Amino acid sequence: MDSFYINRRRFLQGTAASLALTAFGAQGMDIIHPAKTLRVGLIGTGWYGKSDLFRLIQVAPVEVVALCDVDKNQLSTAATLVSKRQKSGKVPRQYGDYQKMLAENEMDIVLIGTPDHWHALQTIDAVKAGAHVYVQKPISVDVMEGEAMVAAARKYKRVVQVGTQRKSTPHLIEAKKNIVDAGLLGKISHVEMCCYYHMRNNGNPPVQAVPDFLDYEMWTGPAPLRPYDGLPHIRWWRTFMEYGNGIMGDMCIHMFDTVRWMLQLGWPKRISSTGGIYVQKEGKSNIADTQSAIFEYDGLNCVWQHRSWGTPNNPDYPWSFTLYGDKGTLWGSTMAYDFIPQGKGERIHKDVVFEKEKYPEDLTEERIELNAAPATRLHMLDFLAAIENNGRPIADIEEGHISTASCILANISMQIGRPIVYDSKTRSIVGDREANGLLQRPYRQGWTHPNPDKV
Repeated sequence: MDSFYINRRRFLQGTAASLALTAFGAQGMDIIHPAKTLRVGLIGTGWYGKSDLFRLIQVAPVEVVALCDVDKNQLSTAATLVSKRQKSGKVPRQYGDYQKMLAENEMDIVLIGTPDHWHALQTIDAVKAGAHVYVQKPISVDVMEGEAMVAAARKYKRVVQVGTQRKSTPHLIEAKKNIVDAGLLGKISHVEMCCYYHMRNNGNPPVQAVPDFLDYEMWTGPAPLRPYDGLPHIRWWRTFMEYGNGIMGDMCIHMFDTVRWMLQLGWPKRISSTGGIYVQKEGKSNIADTQSAIFEYDGLNCVWQHRSWGTPNNPDYPWSFTLYGDKGTLWGSTMAYDFIPQGKGERIHKDVVFEKEKYPEDLTEERIELNAAPATRLHMLDFLAAIENNGRPIADIEEGHISTASCILANISMQIGRPIVYDSKTRSIVGDREANGLLQRPYRQGWTHPNPDKV
């Protein structure tokens, strides 16, 4: 890909962008004018795939040249919407096979918004095709997939940004800078993270014929082929371990990744987890409705808890993290943060930044997360800055791998009933043959699992 030029005189678009990009190390940069229009493709045109793409269109002059989806109806709808949003007004080429899309189009950037079980193969194939990649979290469904993704990004020298955009959330960037880094918490020796959303789909739809507009075989890809019982889009697929890693893999990764970023933490020394289906036993779902996990570091435990039933322990922070220091406590979420000092001192509260006036098109976008839109735009800017500077983005694939794999390892610990220690240098779980056998999921016949040594 040709290097592109950045017009630095037109970078700043408000204090939030300035603050965020300064924290990223891309000081004073708001990417507006590449020397050429960036050619973009999207694999997975559902809700969040389109949302990511539309945020990119808002911050950089791009031409969306191709879209891929196994649902022809979803694909056609997305193509029409993109033609209305992009400056050229052109309708992108449409594909049902992402490999064909990669082969027939030269793209600078590929966005991946497919279900989790597809992330690894599509990311690796995209970087091999010469594209930089923005891939949704969690990056993989097993640990070895993640190792292969990191290896591929490094081998082919491509930037891979992971959609863990809490690192690009203005009020959380401020909390890190003004609360954590400033030392207001003192010594931090305990962290709690949680999700108490009732988000676990658990119905009993009947097995039915696959509709003509859906290529269910291709949707399933390397995963086990479940009997078709309705469109898997949005949250139905997330309720099955065949395609992801449950609420641990979906929601813990965001908060754990944020905590690691704030506290500059790497791989946990040891991971343990317990849980299961304790309450919601009536439906088809096979993901845990109740789970606890401990990610251990020297002098610090990061504790996760989720329940898809009951009430949250703090109604103001139902999906959140809490940093406990000897001088104070910090609560943080996608919506706000609260600093509570120990003893005398001033409490600090900040709310999420919205940009409804600046981007009025957000208000008419179906299913948009208005609170996340500014963060995703800044995440895209950081992604583009990393490409320009031949550097690592704030949510580099290796960081996404550590956060993703840690959550996967917690699930393995829950499954085998004992703590585990992962050695990232040897890519193995120390002294546990059974656990090591779970680091790589078997792929369905016809699909080959990526090998980090042979990408």
